[in-house]
Amino acid sequence: MNLRQRPVPTRGREYPDALPLAARYEEPYNIIPIHSLLSDHPSLRYPEVRAAAAALRAVGDLRRPPFREWRDGMDLMDWLGAFFGFQNDNVRNQREHLVLHLANAQMRLSPPPAIADNLDPGVLREFRRKLLKNYKSWCSFLRQKSQVRLPSFRQNHDTHRRELLYVAMYLLIWGEAANLRFTPECICYIYHHMTMELNQVLSGDTDANTGRPFNPTISGENAFLNKIITPIYITIKTEVDRSRNGTAPHSAWRNYDDINEFFWSRKCFKKLKWPLDLSCNFFIDDPKAINRIGKTGFVEQRTFWNIFRSFDRLWVLLILFFQAAMIVAWRETEYPWQAIEDRDVQVELLTVFITWAGLRFGQSILDAGTQYSLISKDSKLLLFRMIMKSLVSLTWVIVFVIFYIQIWIQKNSDQFWSDAANDKIIVFLKSGLVYIIPELLALILFIIPWVRNFIEETDFILFDMLTWWFHSRLYIGRGLREGVVNNFKYTLFWIIILLSKFSFSYFLQIKPLVAPTKALLTLKDIRYHWHEFFSNTNRMAVLLVWVPVVLMYLVDMQLWYTVISALVGSIIGLFSHLGEIRNIEQLRLRFQFFSSALQFNLIPEDLSVTAKDSLVQKLRNAIRRVKLRYGLGQPFKKLESSQVDARRFALLWNEIIFTMREEDLVSDKEVELMELPPTCWGIMVVRWPCVLLGNELSLAVNQASELSGAPDRWVWFRICNSEYRRCAVIEAYCSVRFLLLDIIDQRSEEFTIVSKLLQEIDHYVAIGEFMKFYKSKTLPKIHADLINLVETLMSPVQNTSKLVYILQSLYEIMVKELPKDKKPAWQLIDEGLAPRNPAKTEEGLLFVNRVRFPNRDDAFFHRQLRRLLTILKSRDSMRNIPKNLEARRRIAFFSNSLFMNIPRAPQVEKMMAFSVLTPYYDEDVLYKKEALRSPNDDGISTLFYLQKIYEDEWDNFMERMRNEGMKDDKELFTTKTRDLRVWASYRGQTLARTVRGMMYYYRALKILAYLDSASEVEIKQGSQTVDFRAGSRGLNRSVNETGSAIMKFVYVVACQNYGSQKQKGEPQAEDISILMKNNEALRVAYVDEVRLGRSEIEYYSVLVKYNCQLKKEEEIYRIKLPGPMKLGEGKPENQNHAIIFTRGDALQTIDMNQDNSFEEALKMRNLLEEFKVNHGIRKPTILGVRENIFTGSVSSLAWFMSTQEMSFVTLGQRVLANPLKVRMHYGHPDVFDRFWFLTRGGISKASKVINISEDIFAGFNCTLRGGNVTHHEYIQIGKGRDVGLNQISMFEAKVASGNGEQVLSRDVYRLGHRLDFFRMLSFFYTTVGFYYNTMMMVVMVYTFLWGRLYLALSGVEGAAMDNTKYNKAFGAIINQQFVVQIGIFTALPMIVENSLEHGFLSAVWDYLTMQLQLASVFFTFSLGTRSHYFGRTILHGGAKYRATGRGFVVEHKKFAENYRLYARSHFVKAIELGVILTVYASNTPLSISNFVYIILNISSWFLVVSWIMAPFAFNPSGFDWLKTVYDFNDFVKWIWYAGGSLAKADVSWETWWYEEQDHLRTTGLWGKLLEIILDLRFFFFQYGVVYHLKIANNSTRITVYLISWVFMITMVAVYIVIAYAQDKYAAKEHIKYRLVQLSVTFLVVLVVLMLLEFTKLTILDMFSSVLAFVPTGWGIISIAQVLRPFLEHSYVWDTVVSLARLYDMLIGMFRLVAGFKYRGFLPGRILIPSRDVSRGNVLGFDHGDIFELMKETLRRLRGNVLFLSDIIEW
Repeated sequence: MNLRQRPVPTRGREYPDALPLAARYEEPYNIIPIHSLLSDHPSLRYPEVRAAAAALRAVGDLRRPPFREWRDGMDLMDWLGAFFGFQNDNVRNQREHLVLHLANAQMRLSPPPAIADNLDPGVLREFRRKLLKNYKSWCSFLRQKSQVRLPSFRQNHDTHRRELLYVAMYLLIWGEAANLRFTPECICYIYHHMTMELNQVLSGDTDANTGRPFNPTISGENAFLNKIITPIYITIKTEVDRSRNGTAPHSAWRNYDDINEFFWSRKCFKKLKWPLDLSCNFFIDDPKAINRIGKTGFVEQRTFWNIFRSFDRLWVLLILFFQAAMIVAWRETEYPWQAIEDRDVQVELLTVFITWAGLRFGQSILDAGTQYSLISKDSKLLLFRMIMKSLVSLTWVIVFVIFYIQIWIQKNSDQFWSDAANDKIIVFLKSGLVYIIPELLALILFIIPWVRNFIEETDFILFDMLTWWFHSRLYIGRGLREGVVNNFKYTLFWIIILLSKFSFSYFLQIKPLVAPTKALLTLKDIRYHWHEFFSNTNRMAVLLVWVPVVLMYLVDMQLWYTVISALVGSIIGLFSHLGEIRNIEQLRLRFQFFSSALQFNLIPEDLSVTAKDSLVQKLRNAIRRVKLRYGLGQPFKKLESSQVDARRFALLWNEIIFTMREEDLVSDKEVELMELPPTCWGIMVVRWPCVLLGNELSLAVNQASELSGAPDRWVWFRICNSEYRRCAVIEAYCSVRFLLLDIIDQRSEEFTIVSKLLQEIDHYVAIGEFMKFYKSKTLPKIHADLINLVETLMSPVQNTSKLVYILQSLYEIMVKELPKDKKPAWQLIDEGLAPRNPAKTEEGLLFVNRVRFPNRDDAFFHRQLRRLLTILKSRDSMRNIPKNLEARRRIAFFSNSLFMNIPRAPQVEKMMAFSVLTPYYDEDVLYKKEALRSPNDDGISTLFYLQKIYEDEWDNFMERMRNEGMKDDKELFTTKTRDLRVWASYRGQTLARTVRGMMYYYRALKILAYLDSASEVEIKQGSQTVDFRAGSRGLNRSVNETGSAIMKFVYVVACQNYGSQKQKGEPQAEDISILMKNNEALRVAYVDEVRLGRSEIEYYSVLVKYNCQLKKEEEIYRIKLPGPMKLGEGKPENQNHAIIFTRGDALQTIDMNQDNSFEEALKMRNLLEEFKVNHGIRKPTILGVRENIFTGSVSSLAWFMSTQEMSFVTLGQRVLANPLKVRMHYGHPDVFDRFWFLTRGGISKASKVINISEDIFAGFNCTLRGGNVTHHEYIQIGKGRDVGLNQISMFEAKVASGNGEQVLSRDVYRLGHRLDFFRMLSFFYTTVGFYYNTMMMVVMVYTFLWGRLYLALSGVEGAAMDNTKYNKAFGAIINQQFVVQIGIFTALPMIVENSLEHGFLSAVWDYLTMQLQLASVFFTFSLGTRSHYFGRTILHGGAKYRATGRGFVVEHKKFAENYRLYARSHFVKAIELGVILTVYASNTPLSISNFVYIILNISSWFLVVSWIMAPFAFNPSGFDWLKTVYDFNDFVKWIWYAGGSLAKADVSWETWWYEEQDHLRTTGLWGKLLEIILDLRFFFFQYGVVYHLKIANNSTRITVYLISWVFMITMVAVYIVIAYAQDKYAAKEHIKYRLVQLSVTFLVVLVVLMLLEFTKLTILDMFSSVLAFVPTGWGIISIAQVLRPFLEHSYVWDTVVSLARLYDMLIGMFRLVAGFKYRGFLPGRILIPSRDVSRGNVLGFDHGDIFELMKETLRRLRGNVLFLSDIIEW
């Protein structure tokens, strides 16, 4: 029982004046009815609640508010609300917030306070310090005196009250701050001044103007909202409007960070003042105003140089090493140290100082160029520092250059390295030493990190002056250094990587290319195949050879990080004891220890009130954990001796199994096989689950039979070698004994006989002489008869005669065959083992009319019979139980987690309270019946699809429905419709599934609270009465556990549109309402829009719940907002408006595509204990939680995605947290230190576009503000992922675009500069660096192929192949291709993690299976998606939220949709690479069958094929011929849609084409210039190919290329003439149109015939010309798109649009033709075959259909491609 004394809840008797029942619920409440402390609510039985409420009501002699009536019962919150104009519902909300937290904090005290009804001062003091820590730090940073004025030593009632007022004031400000919650220092500014006025009120100051008692400057109804929050909100909204929905440059408007960082300087006090000066330039909304406050602290400029600027230390390292390696490798010595012995090389290496200084100069120029707009009158020092940094770095460059030149001048004049020359070197080295003094100082501070932390965190002016030169003084980013141990770990990690990378780069990248470089440079008299502008050297060829090598050098550290992190992660996982129990078979071997581990971790060891764990206790726990982990001792003996422990374990284990049954993961039979039944029938051992006892009894019988004549102890020793066998024998014997005595009439002689027989057996067993007096070979007969006996008793037909016969048979064996010495009849009669009066008739025989069958309605008895029969009859080990793979995985992971390093669980009352928050927009709550039943075009419905992929779960569901009374399957769509919808929704990514999963926390807390507080008698009764159909809900509980659970947990779903959905009567609103009705701890927060007139709208944050007593939905709080909720990104804004309704110390953020399980919810208490433990030198502020991807079984793509995700959320994040200490917040389900984050900007950032990946910015913010993010793998949360290719691609595009925006952000810049060097490396390569390197690998493929094409077309490659030295070193170039093809490195983490958790062979098999299902094609395709969107976002912007949809992919995606999605990101790029490879193959001197050629190009061809074919291969029915025909028709209609650009993009090609250019309209000048420069590459095809045409006659003059442009212009002119004629004559003067067509056609044919006749033009030349001129046309179109503002209103633009349409038509046709070529390629799980294909009807397809469609297409093109349609008709 709970030892804390609490009064029995009999308030009606204690307080005669208590309100009647109806009056208690007049005022709605959220969790605890603070307004009515006398009501009979479970939470009010806790004295801590009453203590906290009483402390708030101690208003005492405080001056009453002058403008509001004061009533009895009002408290300090009302007092503050009345004085400072807070909303009433805000006051009510924060009152409960404060009371609940203080009560929970006081409940955790050990030992508890002497007077439970008084609030402990230490609890309030600790909370005040935590809540106001950021405010105190802010005051110190700005050197302002804190307004929190409390005496240091004297503590009295007034001090206590003042402390409460300070805390309450902050909560009230925060609760009503709306969007300002994203600006924590702005809230500090408001709090500072309001607390100042509070102090004046408390001190009784007099108003100097009126002479009356001082009143706050802000007071009245809603005054705080109207006069403080709204003006700042309007300023933010104005800035957001200026952003043009995020399309304006970030530098043109202020985001949330800019607003907040204005309060990082003391000028905020001068400018804003108090009360707020609305004429201040902070509120000016005119962007042209001279003195307007603009960007603050940082300017987000869109430039690719941000990568260098943010991580300059990394690039400096790479560039300097490359330079040094080149200098050393150029000597071509075998080893680098041999070259370094040369003094010339040593001096040349000094040039790295020049380069270093030059890079610093470049960095200073970049800083000045991107941050110049920060300069204002108030920031002249910033301008001074920018100028000085540039001048100083430039000075160093000049100094180093001069000293370096002097060295060589001296050496050249002396002709050797004289002493004078050496003196010059020493001078250079001395200057270099001075240059690196800051780096040496940084190294020293890195070794002793606490010194640097002290310097940065201390706000001394001297320290600010010392660090001013290196960086601006910032409020965040200070004191980020880790402890010495962590420093050593991640330093060693990166030293290993750097050594590996630099060794590889030198010996396999740089050194091998020196020889071919020298060969190319010395290659003379090359006959170029074109007009070479720089024919005297081969520097261009050298450059193109080196570019891919340099790019690979810059990015391959990512590969080394992948390899080393995989190895380190696996080692950490092994030491964390991951994967020790990988499956059910391994659990069987350790189940005895598992039961003890569950007791050890989940049940508090001592229910009495004790102090914190002592060192001895910690040592004892560690020893016990080791014993459990490695199977030492016999912990099950304790379980067997302690019935209470056994029943606790049984209750928890059974509840886990019962919840799996509710989820339809296991069947009723499997429940009986896996459950732990209650102790009954006199069984004296632990009743292990039947799955553990299978075949054990049979083996024991065989052993006893084989050892006939052996001593008892030998036989028993053999049996006891298996604990399960021992328990099976004892349980079977006890059960049979009870059963026999139960079915025989107790008043009969037979009952006495059987009793004495059993007593005799017990006697011989007790003295150890059973084998001496009985024949063990008879046991198999007895065993067989017992099986028949139990089967007869269980038979639905009660055959009494058969039962009597079996009992008689058993009696005969027991009396006559079993004893070794057969007793005579008289002896049997004397001993009471035979009837005294032998029967003379049949009715007088033994057991006739003396037995009875058990009652059919006795479910418990029959349940035990089935268990007994299983033990008796089972002949196999039942290793396939449970059958469901998900159930097996969950049980294995849960059991394994209990052997990991998991904190001990406290009592529920002493655990940390927590909330769960889920943002919801308008996704599915429950699937609709029609959506489940309706088939798609393939004849496949969602329900049919679910039935096939969850076949066993469907069978279990049907079994459950029949148990609930369903007679006919048709009832599923009538009376059981809701059950069907729920079942299907629980298999998808729906809100209902998420709510069910999160509500397991509440269910787990209730049963854990029951186990904490229940007595031994209650536990015994509960374990015996609980049934699996009721689960823990069948327990006879008190209000204790309900009160504990409701105070410790609340679940808030932020359904922002719930109000409008209710008004419109949408089905989502009804489903959400039902969810609230079924879940007591669920709350729904939404934004309500109230229209007061035509244009005026008021916005409210509203919280509702379901009132079980009133049987209706009830509104709890309604807090007015200053305006629309959504100013920034939608999801963080939705979270922000609802976070004020959350409670507790911790907050778990859960997405709407997540799930949970009951067994994982049991460990939440343990996880929250991590907040109390130092991880490094800090306590955690974010607890990272492992995810399990539950969508992996849906399709092959889902499997690929889930496997990839699993390697990141397990191994990847494990390494990031330890040893690298750079784990961020990568999305949900991490657990936040709630009060730490609510005072520091919330759990995400919301600025438009820049924070599109809102979750990770919480991790950035946490790290920059000195938080600590950990990762814990003993608990996991389910998560769904996208399952179709289009969904996955949109998700990848969103994440890649988000990373592109992160590159611009101030958070990434500051982390890149404020973290130490090695943590910076970790941060880069695990965030934006991953996407940057992915993009650069694609760029590397481009540069490699363009380089090869240049060498082939120019003739350099042919000339170089004749050079022996070049051939010898040509392998270096091939090596680069091998590096490109090392995809195994990227797959290594996946293989390692699967090996760790599932075994090596299983991991290898899965990997091979994935390859057979085209996983490499998918990953290559994803590579293209990430690189395209990341690069485009960095250069041009255009990032946006992309709704992927989370449904099942059971339908075929049309080609037009795929084309819209992939045309620019994959198809065009793949075709470009394909053209390059084709041109190269036709012009290279290498034979295309040559091994070298194959090695050089195979990976490139694989990339081309993957990018083109993946949308076919991973599209259901993607190779179905008939569907392809329909797709082609749909594509043609989309291309030629006549509605113009006003239609939607999925209807009109023109609209889509313009939307694809949006990023070019919003990009800056440099972005447009770079785009044009990149587009110029398409003109190279024409330049290179035309010189290889026969008509060129081997001429290399420039006129050849110029003449080729004549043909290009002529073709465009012909196109324009035809288009013009079509527009003018086609409709009304068709004859003229035909004449123009005829004339143009005749001229074209005539010119071609003349060229064929009179020149060397060949037919092959004509095909080659296509490869030359088609890319040129695409280049012209691409450049025209960039120049659209200048061309859009000219006739040229119509031509551009028409040409672009033609190109897209040709690309689409090429793509479809490629699909036809591979249409017979049908991978296993990838495709969902259509109904026609499955029936074999594809052979009936009429190929004329495709011919007709092509004719129609060409007819549409008639005006543009002459008479092709007529030719086809002819």
